[in-house]
Amino acid sequence: MSTRLDLFIDRMVSQRACLDFAIADTTGMSGPVFELGLGNGRTYHHMREKITGRDVYVFERAVASHPDSTPPEELTILGDVMETLPQSLERFGPTASLIHADLGGHNREKNDIFARKVSPLIEPLLASGGLMVSSDRMYFETLSEVGLPDGAVEGRCFIYRR
Repeated sequence: MSTRLDLFIDRMVSQRACLDFAIADTTGMSGPVFELGLGNGRTYHHMREKITGRDVYVFERAVASHPDSTPPEELTILGDVMETLPQSLERFGPTASLIHADLGGHNREKNDIFARKVSPLIEPLLASGGLMVSSDRMYFETLSEVGLPDGAVEGRCFIYRR
């Protein structure tokens, strides 16, 4: 049986492996990158350091991140994603090269319910060839699940491609 520490480490190692894979795979794309949820800002900071030539927009209810991991105001989209994602489709169209979501709650059942609600709002934002990386299984009609890169632990991260 895995301890909570083991599960956390698996999630962090998987998240980094999947993000690094997705960043490298979408390097030639010009569309924006969307970080759904900022939290402390660790994955935003990682993406900001590794991604060049693409804006990284953060979707968050209220910014409470580490000062080194706080996005500029013009790249921050505040509000409930159930409202801001459809608004962003009007603003950006299907242009996102990479979307990352770490639903991060400790209740898997609640995470699954949320994933089912938010999947149809995320799906139309992704550009052709774009990737979506998620901490939880998502429910997409037109995206295909991609095999995990080396270093990622099965079930701890998921990657989808348009």
